[in-house]
Amino acid sequence: MKTFALSPSSGAGSPDVAGFFDPQTSSVQYVVSDPATRQCAIIDPVHDFDEKSGATATHHADELLAYVNEQGFEVQWVLDTHPHADHFSAAQYLRERTGAPTAIGEKVVEVQQLWKELYHWPDFPADGSQWDRLFAEGETFRIGELEVRVMFSPGHTLASITYVVGDAAFVHDTLFQPDFGTARADFPGGDARQLWRSIQAVLALPDETRLFTGHDYMPDGRDPQWESTVREQRETNKHLVGGVSESDYVAMRDQRDGELPMPKLILHSLQVNILGGRLPEPEANGKRYLKIPLDALEGAAWE
Repeated sequence: MKTFALSPSSGAGSPDVAGFFDPQTSSVQYVVSDPATRQCAIIDPVHDFDEKSGATATHHADELLAYVNEQGFEVQWVLDTHPHADHFSAAQYLRERTGAPTAIGEKVVEVQQLWKELYHWPDFPADGSQWDRLFAEGETFRIGELEVRVMFSPGHTLASITYVVGDAAFVHDTLFQPDFGTARADFPGGDARQLWRSIQAVLALPDETRLFTGHDYMPDGRDPQWESTVREQRETNKHLVGGVSESDYVAMRDQRDGELPMPKLILHSLQVNILGGRLPEPEANGKRYLKIPLDALEGAAWE
């Protein structure tokens, strides 16, 4: 199984993109680097968690650090595209190891407010202070000499954003590979109509823009893939081809999402990820504990 691939720069203003696939969560983590300055950002890193034993580890995050060190990179940013529902974020661990600031879109405060109620955390500061920087729509920053533009992409979650770096765009869970389609929109705060409009904004980028997805579920048992182009998505994505209208898409998405169970780690992971990737603080016995609200979400396996 292919778990690493390098998508090289196409020239001035274009980043090198290294993708690392995690088979346990079907997630893709990225190291995005400027060839001219050897500076980089890490996007959507995974903190390992085994739900059966309750064990946590940093194997995947350490793999990213090893790659960064081997390449002689300097980490400038640790970036999340949204609060993930299927894995823990390793953003805080990497911040501690590298000193690089963490960042996410400013709409994360709306997600925090929603989950604060679900977890019954009355004293939780739902203000985004768990990250060093909250990005606004259209805001720009730099990875070395490369300009990065923040594009809000709500629908999968309230807080989803796309990072556009030269001819590369990191579209998280908005689009998957063309043979798998598009993201679900039935999580708390999700909206299929917003998702459709976010997809249209991504597809308005130049045709040869490289699109990097947050997951791959390997339909028909193929090897994992996570790179496509705007042209490929527009012409071959199974949920978008054939003259699909906004209303058609929303109806399809609503029907499909109504048949899906909730991700198995959604209640585990959100309480870590709305804290910027921080695990719960140890209690008096030195152990950390997750809090799982019962009967909080629809989508049970028997529904």
